[in-house]
Amino acid sequence: MKHSIRALLGAAVVFAACQPAAAETVRWLTQTQSQNAQYPIEMAAIDAATKAGFTVERNEFQALGLNLADALRLAGAGTFQVVTTQVGSVAKDDPFLEGIDIIGVSTDMGELKVAVDAYREAFNARLGEKFGVKAMAIWPFGPQVFLCNQEIKGLADLKGLKVRSFTASMSALLTELGATPVTLSFPEVYPALQRGVASCGVTSPTSSNTGKWPEVTKYLMPLSVSGSVQAHIVNLDWYNGLSDADRKALDDAFAGLESGLWNLANTTNDDALACSTGQDSCPGGIYTKYDMTLVPVSEADKDLVKKISAEKVLPGWAERCTANYPDCVKVWNETIGAARGLAIE
Repeated sequence: MKHSIRALLGAAVVFAACQPAAAETVRWLTQTQSQNAQYPIEMAAIDAATKAGFTVERNEFQALGLNLADALRLAGAGTFQVVTTQVGSVAKDDPFLEGIDIIGVSTDMGELKVAVDAYREAFNARLGEKFGVKAMAIWPFGPQVFLCNQEIKGLADLKGLKVRSFTASMSALLTELGATPVTLSFPEVYPALQRGVASCGVTSPTSSNTGKWPEVTKYLMPLSVSGSVQAHIVNLDWYNGLSDADRKALDDAFAGLESGLWNLANTTNDDALACSTGQDSCPGGIYTKYDMTLVPVSEADKDLVKKISAEKVLPGWAERCTANYPDCVKVWNETIGAARGLAIE
């Protein structure tokens, strides 16, 4: 009997040793939906993580009725291990975060990439210190442009209109232009434009087309005022507790995701713009062809955005940020400021 028990115990030990390690579960919360241009790229990253041994449980903010503004808290508390966030929405918790994409500082994707890379280390240091999270991928939706349901020929025509905004610095720009900023999350914009609660909205060509904004707007002015920077963030305690191999696999998956989403922002927004304005070059696919009027962008309007940014938006952001973080201006000047040839006094 004793020999039989020993044999059974020995067999059990051998069996247990031969079993694969339990897969690491990742609760992944995202704002990306199947109709979005970003969806296949995010799903490819999830597939890469799955092949590396992770079990990914994907959920969407919209389906769960959660607010994008709570992204940092949801990740920091460990409710979800991976959370996507719109930086402008969570910057209410810390204005320093908005410094990565202040209105008027980076007006094309090349300038924005320089700014993001310059700010990345300081950005993550602040996220870790204040919220216990890390940005694994930082990427833009693309150039943020104007769509209006009444005729505009330039920025001067925004005076007196209610315009959707989603960051403090964007609201500052709109106020300087004589418009009334209306803070709305993306899902709220379509009905607001439809009912006249807002006359114009600011978002990327891709998001506006897949979000069907051209159904409730008539004029599109492709003057880029920012890139709407997003991030995929992780709970730092969870991430640091992973094995070296698991962290490396996750790093690789997010590196591929970030690269793919930057490429998307650089290329597909032109396709979406062509479709929204009814051009023959519209490729179709996920984009619907509409007949919006394309409003030419003048050099005077480009210069006006830069002027307002330098004289009003940056100083206003610096004041809000310094009240929360005394070294704010110093860090920004040494990172994005140095990279873009700008300085906040």
